[in-house]
Amino acid sequence: MLDALELRAGALACLLETDPYTKAAGVAALAQAFAAGALALDSAAVLRDTGGIPGRPVRPQLVPPRLVGRRSMATVEGRAMLVHALAHIEFNAVNLALDALWRFPGMPDAYYTDWLQVSREEAYHFTLLADHLATLGHAYGDFTAHDSLWEMVESTKGDVLARMALVPRTLEARGLDAIPPLRAKIAQAGDLAAAAILDIILRDEVGHVEIGNRWYGFLCEARGLPLRATYDELVVKYRAPVLKGPFNLEARRRAGFSEEELARFA
Repeated sequence: MLDALELRAGALACLLETDPYTKAAGVAALAQAFAAGALALDSAAVLRDTGGIPGRPVRPQLVPPRLVGRRSMATVEGRAMLVHALAHIEFNAVNLALDALWRFPGMPDAYYTDWLQVSREEAYHFTLLADHLATLGHAYGDFTAHDSLWEMVESTKGDVLARMALVPRTLEARGLDAIPPLRAKIAQAGDLAAAAILDIILRDEVGHVEIGNRWYGFLCEARGLPLRATYDELVVKYRAPVLKGPFNLEARRRAGFSEEELARFA
C-alpha cells in the first residue's frame, strides 16, 4: 500500500484498500512516513479516479437508514449495535478524509497535511471502536449499516468548496451535537470504556470540523464569495439534510463557527 513515493498517491492507495484494519494501519504508516520525510507532496498532481472508491469490506450490509436495527442499551447486543454504528461512522470518516486528501489538486500544502492528520485520527477512532466491539462479542460487519455520509462525499467530488461546506462543517459537525447524549446513555448503561472512547472522538472531532470551517472560509475568500449566502446555496444545490437540534453550541464555537451561525442554531 505504501509503495507510493508521494503523499496524495499514498492516500488514494489507502482509500482503495478494502480491509478496515489494513486500511487503518496503512493510514498510520502513511502519516509516519510523511512525518519522517519519506514521502513527497505534489499538490499539483492530477490523479485519476481508478474506480473502486471507497475500498470497503463485503460486510456490513448497507441498507437505508430506516432499516438499521434499533440500539437498546438494556442488552449487550444493543450496546454492540451502537458501538458498531459508531465504528461504521468512523470507518466512513477515514475514507472521506483520504478522499479530501487525494482528490483535489492545487490547494496549499497545509490543506493536505490537515487532512492527513484527520485521516490518522479517524483511523485511530475506528480501531478503538472495533477493538471494543470485540470485547462485546462482535466484529465490524456483524450488523447492518447505512451509507448516507459517503453519499454526500460522492455528490461533492467535483468541487472542494462544496466538500468543505457540506461534509466536515455539516455532516461531521452533527457528531458534535450527537456525541454528548450518546456518551451519557452508554455510560449510564455501564459501558465506561465506550464512554471514554467517545470522549476521545469528541475532542478530535472539534478539530476536524474546525479544519473544514477554516478551508471553507479560505475558499470563499479566494473565490470572492460570501460565507453564509454561499453555504445556504450549497445546501439547496446538494440537498444537504436540514439540521435539527439540540446543538452543542460550545463545541461548535471551538470548531470555528461564527457567532452569527451559532445564533441561527440557537
